[in-house]
Amino acid sequence: MKPNNTHHMTAWQQDLLRYPPRPFLKEQSIWAIAVYRWGHGLFQQPASWRKRVLVQLYWLCFRLVETITGISLPHNAQIGGGLRIHHFGNIFINPGVVIGSNCTLRQGVTIGNRVVDGPVPVIGNGVEMGAYAQVLGGVNIGDGARIGAMSVVMVDVPEAGTAVGNPARIVKARAIEM
Repeated sequence: MKPNNTHHMTAWQQDLLRYPPRPFLKEQSIWAIAVYRWGHGLFQQPASWRKRVLVQLYWLCFRLVETITGISLPHNAQIGGGLRIHHFGNIFINPGVVIGSNCTLRQGVTIGNRVVDGPVPVIGNGVEMGAYAQVLGGVNIGDGARIGAMSVVMVDVPEAGTAVGNPARIVKARAIEM
């Protein structure tokens, strides 16, 4: 693993580090991340006529990118820098979710609640989620955890733990490589 010299970088700069050169021409998932970062910053600005206009433009871009890519990253989710989405499509994140830095999502991932207005997951740093993994309810996923493809996680996963199956079970914990 590379040394972590990213503490002076913006979340967007950290995102770009995890993509190949010229990602806007190669991977559609970066479009969704760019719109998320823009919207997340935009909604933290004080009220003004400029913000009102930009919010309308944001919603248009959000819906367009969501429709084209199948990735929904709401502006009010808390997502750390270095997000990497492989094999875009069918990725849905609840607006209340917290995702740490340097996480990887693959196609079909859903992170959300189990009931309307219910609690949502908190995902640690360096978590990897396999294709079609579902993480649901008020669970905590520890730093460096791995969620297997097609797993349905409704229990906490410890740091460096691996969860697989439906319903998911913890199959092992490993040392985190730094």
